[in-house]
Amino acid sequence: MLYAQCLPKNREMRTNKYIHRKNWRLVYLYGAQVLSWKNEHGEELLFVSSEVPEQCKMLGIFQFSNLGSLAAHGFARNRFWSIDASSHPYLANSSRTHVDLLLKPTEEDMKIWPHSFEFRLRVTLRPAGDLMLTSRIRNTNTDGKPFNFTFAYHTYFAVSDISHVHVDGLETLDYLDNQQNRTRFTEKEDTITFESEVDRVYLSTPTKIAILDQEKKRTFVIRKYGLLDAVVWNPWEKKSKTIADLGDDDYKHMVCVEASAIENPITLKPGEEWRGRVEFCAVPKLLKWAA
Repeated sequence: MLYAQCLPKNREMRTNKYIHRKNWRLVYLYGAQVLSWKNEHGEELLFVSSEVPEQCKMLGIFQFSNLGSLAAHGFARNRFWSIDASSHPYLANSSRTHVDLLLKPTEEDMKIWPHSFEFRLRVTLRPAGDLMLTSRIRNTNTDGKPFNFTFAYHTYFAVSDISHVHVDGLETLDYLDNQQNRTRFTEKEDTITFESEVDRVYLSTPTKIAILDQEKKRTFVIRKYGLLDAVVWNPWEKKSKTIADLGDDDYKHMVCVEASAIENPITLKPGEEWRGRVEFCAVPKLLKWAA
């Protein structure tokens, strides 16, 4: 089954893992973080930091980076969420498991971002072990004011060696290079490989993207809906040493590919709702990819 619990600031508190169809899943209410996703062999599919084992590996960011009025990546990732009262985590006679999480602004939140909203996140484990995240954000302002936001699913995948990993499905697309003040370029390569730091926002991307791990002979397939852009990030050696939550060599074993909406912020009038969804599948072979 799939459970949710709080991520304690005191790491001495025991944490439990729960199993469903041999796919381990752990969700924390702090930041609505999915911290574990394992295949039928018990292999962790999400990146685990050597410095902070509880480091978040998958969550929705209600404002990407500093592209908005809030601090980098907004505040949803730093708040305690609640279980949605209408949630039914386990459905009898169903092989699908889900949990529904809910975030509403506090009085303190309204001081830094003066808009009322409801952010619902459904985390679903499908029968074959595929993972699905569905976000719904509704404008509940009573003053008639719209608001806009950028969004990303911050997802870290575990890989054997980043130098033997490539990302397919983004060739020929335009991207914004965050290392060069968001200068716009066009991807010239047939596939994205990693030989140094990569920090890019690919624009108007296809529904499907693939991460191929040559050593593991594994393909992560990402399917996204309502999210036109995709972030590709690996900090490489130099930047890793400046990130407190990463070990010096952790960059070798992670790649971040984020379904996102960045170039064109989402605007909601009062009463309107936006929905975005991303699905993850880990295939135990290298796929000949065609987006």
